[in-house]
Amino acid sequence: MNWPHAADYDDDAFGSSVGLGDRPALLVIDLINAFTDPTTDLGSDVSGVLDQTARLLGAFRERDLPRYFTTVAFEESYGDAGRFIEKVPALRELRLGTDAVDVDDQVAPEGDERVILKKYASAFFGTDLATELTTHRVDTLVLAGVTTSGCVRATAVDSLQHGYRTIVPADAVGDRAEGPHQANLFDIDAKYGDVVTTDTVLDHLSTNDY
Repeated sequence: MNWPHAADYDDDAFGSSVGLGDRPALLVIDLINAFTDPTTDLGSDVSGVLDQTARLLGAFRERDLPRYFTTVAFEESYGDAGRFIEKVPALRELRLGTDAVDVDDQVAPEGDERVILKKYASAFFGTDLATELTTHRVDTLVLAGVTTSGCVRATAVDSLQHGYRTIVPADAVGDRAEGPHQANLFDIDAKYGDVVTTDTVLDHLSTNDY
């Protein structure tokens, strides 16, 4: 990727490629109705993200590689939301049992694909995702979804810290503003994972024996 501030980062010191390993999994982060509907307080136009995520899902399903989804949802009391809901009052839209927290139909889970319920930004924090990945012998996480500056970034950092190769297709993640989107992609690529394109991931899957 060509970044506007790349000259400030020595190529020999930052941004080396980790690549895809032997057992990649796809993690679809928070592509739920509250985030994909531009009319909600949390939503924005992420139609392109949905399109690219659908392509990734198709390729991972075709090869029967692990697929996971996340949603964020809180109890009626919001007692499980901690300080997060004080910082982001719009999270009150995310009530357990409502359509707002269902995965968008365009990328809806099929069969036994799991939707992991989380309460905070990272898909690892307070969930059993790490156990699932260990059970399925995953060594690489491909992240798609929203938002780049929030849950995608937090999950990318934790993915690295849990020992996974971390891949973020830039066109399969999105944010409500371009500035935070680009800034966080740059930072992920420099320090935590590989920022590539959906086509790059699909090309890799098609030319390797999975």
